[in-house]
Amino acid sequence: MDAKLIESVVAEVLGQLDANRAESGPKPAAGSRAAPRPAKPPACGCGPARRGVFADPGEAAAAAREAQTRLREKGMAGRATIVGIVKTLCRDKAEEWGRLEFEETKVGRLDHKIEKLTGIPALPGVEWLSPYGLSGDHGITLEEKAPFGVIAGITPVTHSIPTLASNVVSMVAAGNTVVFNAHPSGARCAAEAVAVFNEAIEAETGLRNVVTIVEEPTIDSFNALCASGDIDLLCVTGGPGVVRAAMKSGKRAICAGPGNPPVVVDETADLDRAARAVIVGAAYDNNLLCIGEKQVFVVDGVYGAFLEAMKRAGARQLKREEVRRLADEAFTTKEDAGGCSHRVLNRALVGADARVLADAAGVRVPAETEVLFGECPFECPFVHEEQMMPFLPVVRARDVGEAIELAYQSEHQFKHSAIMHSKNLDHLTAMGRRMDCTLFVKNGASIAGLGMGGEGYGNYSVATATGEGIVTPETFTRRRRCAMIDNLNIV
Repeated sequence: MDAKLIESVVAEVLGQLDANRAESGPKPAAGSRAAPRPAKPPACGCGPARRGVFADPGEAAAAAREAQTRLREKGMAGRATIVGIVKTLCRDKAEEWGRLEFEETKVGRLDHKIEKLTGIPALPGVEWLSPYGLSGDHGITLEEKAPFGVIAGITPVTHSIPTLASNVVSMVAAGNTVVFNAHPSGARCAAEAVAVFNEAIEAETGLRNVVTIVEEPTIDSFNALCASGDIDLLCVTGGPGVVRAAMKSGKRAICAGPGNPPVVVDETADLDRAARAVIVGAAYDNNLLCIGEKQVFVVDGVYGAFLEAMKRAGARQLKREEVRRLADEAFTTKEDAGGCSHRVLNRALVGADARVLADAAGVRVPAETEVLFGECPFECPFVHEEQMMPFLPVVRARDVGEAIELAYQSEHQFKHSAIMHSKNLDHLTAMGRRMDCTLFVKNGASIAGLGMGGEGYGNYSVATATGEGIVTPETFTRRRRCAMIDNLNIV
């Protein structure tokens, strides 16, 4: 990798040091305490308290390789058993692990951290993998979905344990083992979950190190996994820097990249329903989800009425000067190696509560306030940056055509997610065609696209950059054909 790429990945993956985040970021609720740093595991990663947690990425990958060989011997029944163990642990330990993650990362909302873990049991498992058969005059052909082998998973700070757990369900159901390089600011809680998973898996199946993790992840450990001969596939959930690095690694990569999901509200929308849905999606885990509503474009004819609907639904409107003050706090500028300046997000406000953002804007709001919003021009940085905060810029558009075009420009062709509120099928079709996104939610909150309030399955890796979409067990398989040639058809 060249120097600029490494610098980009370092900035993306490492962020600020935990000490800085602890000083400047939103604090845990009163009475909570920071999670203790676990003791280092034995080099083998199989000690009684820290199974699967390794100091060395090469050893973690080698252990996962050995485990994959033994996992094959267990067949589909063994995979189903392990998937069931992971789902049950996520359900039973949702409150404990949600609090552990919240206290370590200091971003988002505790209730939603817990809720995300309770949703893991609903993810698809081995039942998703159905073979495809052909029978004819020339014999029988069976196409099966075979595992890749060992997968390196890169997980974000925004959903540390949920992303890890959902990846384990999908990857192991497909017959793979996995080694994780978590975001450094969520590595302790991720390692705890891995240790507990492995202890339960070993007790039930005798298999060790089905899931492994690097205890102290760094850019060097990321590079080591990318270069390891024991790694067959990369699965990256993160920002543009780490996605670019994975795609340049020489290995096949499944990449869940950045998003900046826009919302369009036209003159036919049920405005009260639209306002409630926008708040639900933008408030979820303080807007940390990559699919969450980030900016809203409203046609001129209902613009004022929509602002009133937002207030009725409980959101707090900021005045223009207050929006400006918040933007000054949320964004700074920095020069890159080439001397070009670009916006830098204030990570102390990422995933912060609405009241923390309000304080930065110079106003006081009730503690129960979930979302702030304000009128903004299209040029506002909140419109164009994936800020991951419960603040919504609302932009006026002349008509639905302009609203859709502005939404398209603000999404930056990430092809991630978009939302529209309309009763006009022509408008919905036009929006869908122009955005060409992986997820398009109509007349609902963004989280409906992950099966939360809508039909369908979920996962916290939405592979937009490489096109797989919301990952499933099938995502992590290779298609393998077995053909038997003869006159076998008895019809």
